[in-house]
Amino acid sequence: MQLVYKEVPMEFLAALPEGIKYVQKQGRDFLVIEQLYCRDGHSLMADHVRMHGEPSIRLDARIGKKRGLMFVDAFWGSHDKLYSFLPGEADLQSITEAWCPHCGVSLMTERHCTYEGCGSDQAILLHLPGGVNRILVCAKHGCPDHELVIQRLPEEITRRIRKINYFGEFHDDMFKGI
Repeated sequence: MQLVYKEVPMEFLAALPEGIKYVQKQGRDFLVIEQLYCRDGHSLMADHVRMHGEPSIRLDARIGKKRGLMFVDAFWGSHDKLYSFLPGEADLQSITEAWCPHCGVSLMTERHCTYEGCGSDQAILLHLPGGVNRILVCAKHGCPDHELVIQRLPEEITRRIRKINYFGEFHDDMFKGI
């Protein structure tokens, strides 16, 4: 699939929270997660595994009966992932359980997903620097729902950010040469 560009609201860019950076690729705006932590303060970023030229987000994960490391693309709304294991076909609709790869603390929290057809009651909770702002990602494998909770921004702005999703891989020239 091709990248479908979705505009980042200017109001969000004006109040960009710590841990998220703004980048431009071929004149288009993108948000990139620059730093995330577990609740105990360990960094979840993996500089040694880069996706589209940026460090990835590293989680210890279990999908179905398979467990290992999962590396998630740091571009907001991208759903590209790399695994140190192969999830089975039967696991594709299961809940992804996640832990901090440093200390083993669970990253799971209760949250009802409102994405049409999902209905999961579990999410993965990731903390931005400062411990106040956070990201919630639906734990159902394959569900694209994710939410940015920023204390100093109106909910209308974060709702617009929530709708940014890039399905599939970045196949076009947008990231060529990175």
